[in-house]
Amino acid sequence: MELRIRLLGPWEIEADGQRVRLAGRRRVAVLTRLALDAGRPVTARQLVADVWGQTSTATAAKQLHIVVSKLRDALTPEIIATVPGGYLLDLPREQVDAHSFTLLAGQARMARDPGTADGLFRQALALWRGRALAELADPWAQIESMRLEEERLAVFEDHIDLRLAAGDHHAVVTDLASHVQAHPLREGPRAQLMLALYRAARPSEALASYQEGRLVMVEELGLEPGARLSRLQRAILTRDPALELAAPAQPGAVVPAELPADTRSFTARQDEVGWLREALLRADVAVVDGPGGVGKSALAVHVAHALAGRFRDGVIYVDLNGATPGLQPLAVLDALGHLLRSLGLDGSAVPAGLEEAIARYRSLTAASNLLVILDNAVGAHQVRPLIPAGAGCRTVITSRDALTALDNARHLHLAGLGDRDAVMLLARIAGPGRVQREPEAAAKLAGLCDGFPLAIRVAGARLAARPDWRLADLADRLADATRRLDTLQYADLAVRASIAVSHRHLREEPSGHDAAHILPLLGLLDTPTHTPAATAALAHWPEARAEAALERLRHARLLESAGRGRYRFHDLIRLYAREQAAGKLPERERAAALRRGLHHYLATVSTATRRVHPQVLEPVYEAEQPGLALAGAREAGEWTEAERDNLLAVTRQAAETADPGTAIGLAAGLHMPFNFRGWVTHLADAHRTAIEVAARCGDWAGQAQEESYLGWVYRDQGRYEEAIDHLERAVVCWDKAGLPHRRIGAFNNLGIIHTMLGQLDLARANLARALDLAEELGDHYAQGAILNNRAHLLYRQGRFEEAIAQARVAVAEWSMTLYTEGSSRATLARACMHAGRRAEAADIYQVALTLLRDAGYRIGYAVTAWWSGQNLHALGRHAEARRDWRDCFTTLLETHLLTRADVAELLQQPVPDMPAPIRNML
Repeated sequence: MELRIRLLGPWEIEADGQRVRLAGRRRVAVLTRLALDAGRPVTARQLVADVWGQTSTATAAKQLHIVVSKLRDALTPEIIATVPGGYLLDLPREQVDAHSFTLLAGQARMARDPGTADGLFRQALALWRGRALAELADPWAQIESMRLEEERLAVFEDHIDLRLAAGDHHAVVTDLASHVQAHPLREGPRAQLMLALYRAARPSEALASYQEGRLVMVEELGLEPGARLSRLQRAILTRDPALELAAPAQPGAVVPAELPADTRSFTARQDEVGWLREALLRADVAVVDGPGGVGKSALAVHVAHALAGRFRDGVIYVDLNGATPGLQPLAVLDALGHLLRSLGLDGSAVPAGLEEAIARYRSLTAASNLLVILDNAVGAHQVRPLIPAGAGCRTVITSRDALTALDNARHLHLAGLGDRDAVMLLARIAGPGRVQREPEAAAKLAGLCDGFPLAIRVAGARLAARPDWRLADLADRLADATRRLDTLQYADLAVRASIAVSHRHLREEPSGHDAAHILPLLGLLDTPTHTPAATAALAHWPEARAEAALERLRHARLLESAGRGRYRFHDLIRLYAREQAAGKLPERERAAALRRGLHHYLATVSTATRRVHPQVLEPVYEAEQPGLALAGAREAGEWTEAERDNLLAVTRQAAETADPGTAIGLAAGLHMPFNFRGWVTHLADAHRTAIEVAARCGDWAGQAQEESYLGWVYRDQGRYEEAIDHLERAVVCWDKAGLPHRRIGAFNNLGIIHTMLGQLDLARANLARALDLAEELGDHYAQGAILNNRAHLLYRQGRFEEAIAQARVAVAEWSMTLYTEGSSRATLARACMHAGRRAEAADIYQVALTLLRDAGYRIGYAVTAWWSGQNLHALGRHAEARRDWRDCFTTLLETHLLTRADVAELLQQPVPDMPAPIRNML
């Protein structure tokens, strides 16, 4: 059966030339959705989400199965294939008019013969019979309809460009006039209409069209016309000869065709190819930037090959050597000499002076229809004189620099390949059979290459040269970070050399010296991201200077943005930076810079601890750097959120490389800021490692502190036996350190654990020990905390009024900060709730929640909100209960302790279970 599906207008389907009627909106929608991806699998989940949308029910998957079965009955069973996880419409794409349209338009754009291109464009546009997907109102269908309509407009306008170049300006005026009236804000077709009118000897009407468009844009958008329309208006006013129809090339004239060969293994990049093709048809200049080895040149050459036939006067390619190992960037005059020779000048006809050469180049290109590829530019100053002058010319520039200073250019930042596309590229080079036999090793290889096409090509080339190697063998070699850049070198391909070019250019530029200097310094810190403050510490510079250097590295594509005021390396560039640090910086300089970086974090995390927990306890590990000031608890919390991964990284690194005091100080400094957010899982490893460091160097106080903190962590995880073991070790270590008064925290936590276990006599004894020590020292902060915990013990003993009285004393004694007052009031509310005084508890809970929220005590807020919800539900105030439960779950979601699925499941329960992350807290 030959099936044809028409989506570009009223929905139609034909089988062997006969119209087929389908009953039911969902059958039409499912078939349409499959048709838009004909020949490709569509997941069942995607089909359900698109076709059933917000009304999706638990039975939607079953309903989809029924719809597919009905479609098979109506058409033919094999037309819709079942594939893993979904379905596939087994139909040649050209039998769906939307795909046929795209295919014909692509062929037209690549056709070298104008007559052939004209015929293909007309065939493509003739497929349209009205608005695409007109019968479907679902959001996905509306999006597809708009996408297809945008494609139709682009193809129509491309066809007009072709007809204008062929001298058909009289005929296109009529077509364009109605098109511009229907789309008054599209500048491209208005420019085409103005040019057609001008060439048809109607310049006054051309200028009137400009004024009409300007009025519409100002009234509706508040914007003046863009550069293309403004330049065209000026050209019409001055009767610029460049607007006249260019004469066809003379017989025997040489038309340059200088493109390098297309990359046979070019893979994926469909979105980027589409962007660049569109940019070349709409803008004078397209800039593709990105780090070395990411595939900028390959993309530019691939697209240029596809569009070369559109440029009557040829294609010129110039490698500007901005990224060529061992070569200096091409001088502007030398590049102009290449361009002028390509345009037919030679010998003495090529001007020797820069200004004369620029003027000659502009004159020769003023009326041309030329594509110029300026590959590997080092900066805007190098390419600005090389951009041709003619309105019919287009320029593609590739550079590691973003070249944002160029006027009237469109910019594309090229990133690495995704995992799937990276594996596809590896398969094309090394052989698909080898990748299919070792899919896990192939995925590992692609990941170790960081998605960089250059690195993947090197890996693939090495595999192709060694058919006896398994992919796993090469993956093992690349997994060794110290050898990875050596391994990623084969013949004339080398990742290290590619990165080194950018570093060298920075060293050679006066404005790049700082950036070149800090690149190896950044390699010293194991942090996933880098901030101006930490970089300033590494370099021993003011923060503003460090930030400027980081920005320069970003512009050179040696760093990328990781959010506001934050930067990160690609993995391979990080390895290069580490190599440079190890090979070029003296040992003393490396050690001093690393110590400054670690102590920046030690100082700031110590400040964060004081902001959320003002009691300063010995031992104190002093930082040698000032760190950030952090104005209060909220700012400390925000900094901790932003720096979480970096803090964990420097704590691990300090344990491996730094002095014991720095390592122990960082681990201890994490405790309170992380505990405020409930990140106890992250703390466990840090404290365990710090205990080992302290034990090795005989730091009994440091070991005691870390044992006590690890016991606290295990307490919050419900690992009570391990918690008791570490807290008892802490007691012993404090005695050995000669600081017996510091046992307060260990005894207090033992009291909490025994309270949670229902071992109330043991709980009372440990809390009593802690309180005796606190009173002996006159430590009012510790006294308040212990009294607060004793209130929990009392209501568990059924001594409700005593619990309330004890909690009131805790509020009075411990209201030193928002955190302590909020925590003690939450305990008072809990005591009132257990005493049956629920209405009183409800009011106190709301006060506590406000205090805890303002304190930034996220985990305490979540616990309190859950208990407040329980209390309100018991009072019959169900809407308020749901509000507090939702606040609890949202807080845990924001602190990465619950997933969205967890929250959805909890909210479906009439009375939600206590979430696991807070289940072991008082």
